[in-house]
Amino acid sequence: MSTPLLRVADLAIRHEGEEVAAASGVSFEVRRGEVVLLLGPSGSGKSTLTLALNGLIPHDVPARVTGSVIVDGMDAATTPVAQLATRVGMVFQDPDAQLVTGTVLDEVAFGPENLRLPVADVLGRAETALRRVGLWERRHENPDALSGGGRQRLAIAAALALGSDLLVLDEPTANLDPQGIDEVYAALADVVAAGDRAILLVEHNLDHAIGFVDRVVVLDATGRTIADGPVADILRHRAADLHELGVWLPTSTLAALRLREAGYPLDPLPLTPAELRSALEGVPQPTHTPVVERGRAQRARDETPPAPDHVPPHSARSTTDPTEHPILTARGLSLRRGGVEVLRDVELDIQPGEFVAVVGANGTGKTTLLHALAGVVRPPRGTVHVRDDDIARLRPRELARRIGFVFQNPEHQFIAHTVREELAHGLRDLPADEADARIIDVLDRFGLTARADVHPFLLSGGQKRRLSVGTALVAGAPILALDEPTFGQDRARADELLELLAALNRDGTTIIVVTHDMQLVTEFATRTIVLGHGRVLADAPTAQVFAAPTLLEQAGLRLPPLREALSGLRSHPELAGTTRLAELARGPSTGEAASCPPGEATERTGSA
Repeated sequence: MSTPLLRVADLAIRHEGEEVAAASGVSFEVRRGEVVLLLGPSGSGKSTLTLALNGLIPHDVPARVTGSVIVDGMDAATTPVAQLATRVGMVFQDPDAQLVTGTVLDEVAFGPENLRLPVADVLGRAETALRRVGLWERRHENPDALSGGGRQRLAIAAALALGSDLLVLDEPTANLDPQGIDEVYAALADVVAAGDRAILLVEHNLDHAIGFVDRVVVLDATGRTIADGPVADILRHRAADLHELGVWLPTSTLAALRLREAGYPLDPLPLTPAELRSALEGVPQPTHTPVVERGRAQRARDETPPAPDHVPPHSARSTTDPTEHPILTARGLSLRRGGVEVLRDVELDIQPGEFVAVVGANGTGKTTLLHALAGVVRPPRGTVHVRDDDIARLRPRELARRIGFVFQNPEHQFIAHTVREELAHGLRDLPADEADARIIDVLDRFGLTARADVHPFLLSGGQKRRLSVGTALVAGAPILALDEPTFGQDRARADELLELLAALNRDGTTIIVVTHDMQLVTEFATRTIVLGHGRVLADAPTAQVFAAPTLLEQAGLRLPPLREALSGLRSHPELAGTTRLAELARGPSTGEAASCPPGEATERTGSA
């Protein structure tokens, strides 16, 4: 066996001022040519671990470190960060944390320039990296003009240009559309193809990553290594344990776990939609009661048109009572950024109590639209009304009582010095007793009670996301607008968050989410708005959108993994109309199939 490029041995990290270690007892190795996936629940220390690999911990981020990190023979605890940077390329969870220059080209050239490479080499590396991630044509633009997914790809290009032996990526595809994900993984596959470099990947989106990864390392909730082995050994044979731990699994594996409990002899467990379809075609029908809620599945088949080629832009403005006055309206909404028209004459009516998903490729204006609807940005042309109030005329505190907003990057909305103070900020007009009760409730709901007196910036990525959602919920606004709400969450916490949103929705709260997770859309959204080049390509019931293959192709979207696996299934027609994991039975012991409304007792995936 070759000498490991990276060796982590009994590593424990405790941040300054913290009593509990963020990582404790982490041990694994990475060899050249390998792609290693690091899994673990939120708060297990994954992101903290990545910062120790290039010496940022403890050199720049104060922490007590025991154990060792050896990179290509160098001790990360004693080697200067500048020297380690030539061996370890980093892509952080939040790309904005590492973008420092004024143009896309300068950003990618910055690293090679600091290595004092010849100008021709610097420019050659920058062009190659930018072409790999599809940003070469935008090389002269300011990074701020890129979408969240565009900035993610830019950060990856900057890391690729360094030519580091070890590339460490913390959720590199979290903000990317399906095409962008494919491009990134194709570029990363080229990086390791020669066998002289390696990749350590922290990723929740396993539906796309599964074919790219060689090995899996799993951390438990305390940050201790509990599994290390080939993908098939870990994800197929220990899927139930990982599910119990709360980490992400591929959608097809989650579905197979439920089907196995319901009597389908699926062994080994599938990891991809193609494997799930193939496995189901080869197994017999269970002998016990039906395994899906046949009524719901049949209704879905009856209500969904047979794969139309086109969905009109406004085929269904609402799935609620059309006679009810809209809670949110947009008329003639247009907005330009950096000379580019991001939104073009968008018109929407959103009814009270709807659960609406906004989807589309990177750069199509999804986040900008959400910002405009929530009053975060004021469009130069067009109007947005909450009921009869023009949001441009509302003071910030009045607007916050009507629309709770959650940014894509949680840090962008934190203003206080502790978690408790962050939640209290929006409750300053309430009596102290009532404000305290709301804060305690949100802390408990989101598992943040033990972190109440911690600075928000010292939370894990998943904890920051939960806090950002909590700050939007605590004021009790009738509308919640969320940009990638599951970003940075482990599966268990994502389940809790989405079930909470679904419960709020059932109680009347209007939910609007921007997401790349098509399975999330299928599980929860009753209505889906598809954007393309700043315009509404379709606005229809979710089932109708995903029954239109031409529309999905035009918008750069993919079918949700479960629908891809089960549509047209021959051997088990009772499953063919199933699109939601909630529709699959939990097993014969229940005596009946799952019958919960959308969002109730569902399981989530990390699909895009």
